[in-house]
Amino acid sequence: MSQVDVTQLLTQMRAMAARADQGIGIGPGAGAAQQAGQVNFAHLLKESVDKVNETQQQAAGLSRDFELGKSQVNLAEVMVALQKASVSFEAMVQVRNKLVSAYQEIMNLPV
Repeated sequence: MSQVDVTQLLTQMRAMAARADQGIGIGPGAGAAQQAGQVNFAHLLKESVDKVNETQQQAAGLSRDFELGKSQVNLAEVMVALQKASVSFEAMVQVRNKLVSAYQEIMNLPV
C-alpha cells in the first residue's frame, strides 16, 4: 500500500459492516459455517482477534520502517495504519466488555 486511498478504505469498512449486519463471517473459514446455516461464534471471534492482531503488527511494522527512514514509507500511510489498529483494538475491547457483561448477567439469573 504505497498510497493511502480513503475511498477504498471506506468501501472496505462499509462492506465489512454490511457482512457483520447480515451475520456473515469474515475470512476463509467462514464458508463452512454459512453452508450449514449456522454461525460458529468461537471461530468468528478468533478470526476477529487474529485480524486485529494482524492490523496491529502491520501498523507496528510500518511505524518501525518509517522510524528507520525507509523511503518507501510515508507519514500518512503510517498514521492511517496506526489509527486503523487503534480503532480495531478499541472495537475488540468493547466487544469483550459486552461479552463479559452478558456472561455476568447470565450467571446472576436465578436457577
